[in-house]
Amino acid sequence: MSAPVARRAPYKDFLQPALQRRFAGTAGIILLLAYVESLTLSRWNSLIWSWFPLGLPGLRALAIFLSVLPLIILRIAHSHMGIRTSNSVFETLWKTAFRFSTLETILTYIISAFLFSQIYLKSTPEDAGLRWIAYASNRTRLNEHALFYTVNLLVLGLVQSVIHMVVDMNRLILGVVDDKPADGDGDGNERNAATPSDTETWAAKIGEWTPILMVRCGVLAITVAMANYIFIYHFVRMVAWRSSLWFLRPFYELPKANLPSSGAPWSVWMLGRSIWASFLLSLLWYFGEVAFRVQQTREPLKRGQPLSSESRDPNGSLLNGLQSKKPRISAFAMWELAFIARDYTTRRQSIFEDIDRRDGPMWSQIYGVCLGTVQSIERRIDEYGKAPTPTPVTEPAVAPTQPRERTSQPVKANDVSAPRPVNKGALLADTVSKLVTSPGRTPVEDWSPVVKKRVGQVADRILTQEQREALRIEALRRQAGALVVRALALPIIGPLFQQTFGRRFAKAVLGAPYAESSVYINAAYALSRLAAHSLVEDKYGNVQRDVPAIIRTFTAVINRLEAFRDGFPAHWTDLSLSRRCQEVSEVLVALKDGLNVLLTEFGPYSGDLRLSRADMRLAREAAVIAADERQPEMQQRRRQRRQQQQQLG
Repeated sequence: MSAPVARRAPYKDFLQPALQRRFAGTAGIILLLAYVESLTLSRWNSLIWSWFPLGLPGLRALAIFLSVLPLIILRIAHSHMGIRTSNSVFETLWKTAFRFSTLETILTYIISAFLFSQIYLKSTPEDAGLRWIAYASNRTRLNEHALFYTVNLLVLGLVQSVIHMVVDMNRLILGVVDDKPADGDGDGNERNAATPSDTETWAAKIGEWTPILMVRCGVLAITVAMANYIFIYHFVRMVAWRSSLWFLRPFYELPKANLPSSGAPWSVWMLGRSIWASFLLSLLWYFGEVAFRVQQTREPLKRGQPLSSESRDPNGSLLNGLQSKKPRISAFAMWELAFIARDYTTRRQSIFEDIDRRDGPMWSQIYGVCLGTVQSIERRIDEYGKAPTPTPVTEPAVAPTQPRERTSQPVKANDVSAPRPVNKGALLADTVSKLVTSPGRTPVEDWSPVVKKRVGQVADRILTQEQREALRIEALRRQAGALVVRALALPIIGPLFQQTFGRRFAKAVLGAPYAESSVYINAAYALSRLAAHSLVEDKYGNVQRDVPAIIRTFTAVINRLEAFRDGFPAHWTDLSLSRRCQEVSEVLVALKDGLNVLLTEFGPYSGDLRLSRADMRLAREAAVIAADERQPEMQQRRRQRRQQQQQLG
């Protein structure tokens, strides 16, 4: 029996330093890329000072890095766990458009683009003619070339901010733990440290995405530059010109004329340079985004060991993270528990032997948290479609007022004065009001049959039979429905308004406004694998008492989820007619996989566990995995999809 443990440190005390180190790694990647871009802007008129980091290239790289740093800070402030859940894309955009965070995102991108544009213009040589002030014939004038470049990058920032919100670049998708095949020396899941494949370096992941990011940045830069070159700058030219004059006049002696030159100052040469500047800025944004996403969603491991291993009370710190109300902390703690259930024999044994805690044994508390996470799916299914229960409002008790004592005699109730004069105008208005609002027959009702008959006769004389059929309510409804269906079938506009089965089902099962499926997958994995390993590692036999409840709960949730999926209605706007929801399917497969493990390990002991034949039969029926879900290539496809969600929006 283990001795009483000391006060446990919060799990966030170990998670936050790890996330801060990963943020420093993200900043280092961006700084390195900024230095490379700084070298592309060097004039190369010196063999050493054109690249020396402590010279002008280093200062330029630092300035470029500072222009992108606000976006990384924005990602930290706005990041959330899981995907956005809503009935349609339009509903998501409608809710997102009017938030302060949206305005904050747009302003941050525009500020970043403006800072980078000024650094780029300042780094160009004098003979390029890209300074804000030009001198010709001893006259100072505003150079519209610099204005064109600045407007182009500001438009790029606006477009990228919209892309950021539409594809939800603020989301963080955590990984899941699955079984690894045996390596020939025994069980592949028996070890005390994670293998290198589990702790894949961020550099390898970013290297895989480098070609894709280069193509994306190139397409974005060319599209925005061409749009600005062809028509956008024509509309904003006057406003941009006058704003620039207003800002620069206090510093330079500029002419009083507020009109730009009549001829267009841009050319194909300027278009090429604007594409290059947009490409450099897009690279910083996208590489910073991917680096941040990859770093912040790395496994909760440090040097091959769980983060909580550094605590004086590792189990207590892990339990603190599992019970946290903050989604990020609880999700990372659940992920770490799944790693422990698979890879760390010593930590598993410490969980089984830790029975002297104030709130109960360590296993019992982990069992309660994981089982509650799985049961929350069933609870959401039960609550689907029901009106939210109003919270009772308790009115404050009002102290009864004591009647005051009379100081004089009461007023007489009989008539002591003449009756009030009758207002004939008010009496007439009251009579007309009663006549109008009375529920009886009105003259219009007497005339309505005659009017309807006359209208029908006129319609029969003027309109043809096809026209009369087309004016019926049913025909109008059919025509309106056909128009709506055609609009929903349009390539770009239609998907915005379609309420697909996958989106609606994910919202109903996983919750709103965000849903992180990895929490449920890792909870099912950790609970089933800890129970399976307890046959050998639990010397006190505490786990076997909870195995029947785990099997029955998994069976009930699987059956309820499948029945809910089969009976879930499709919306009339869903033209795809697909009844697949990838996020919920992954959770369902994880539950079935965990139930299969429990049936395999504890099936021979079902009688000792007081599991009836009906319980075992229902569990085996629920644990059947479809053929397409059982195939290894399908599982590999799901893992690749989750990795893509982790790295890109």
